[in-house]
Amino acid sequence: MAAPALLGAAAGLLLGDLMHRGARRGVGLGLGILGVAALLPLAVGGIVNKVSGPATERGARRRLQGIRDAGASAHEGDVDAALREQGLI
Repeated sequence: MAAPALLGAAAGLLLGDLMHRGARRGVGLGLGILGVAALLPLAVGGIVNKVSGPATERGARRRLQGIRDAGASAHEGDVDAALREQGLI
């Protein structure tokens, strides 16, 4: 994760003197905005995991409900059909 930052810093040091001062500001600002935009999904994912991740009460309830919904809908029809075939219902 640090490799792109190190490569960017190295390129900046090598090419910094070749660029005009106004161009350096624009490129620096643009790259800074791109860096923030690249880190934004990581930060949002971390916040979402803290709020409703599997270790929280809300996340545990949501996971349990998902398990209950998946189990009931997948097997309920099969069990009813098997019991009807056997004449038990």
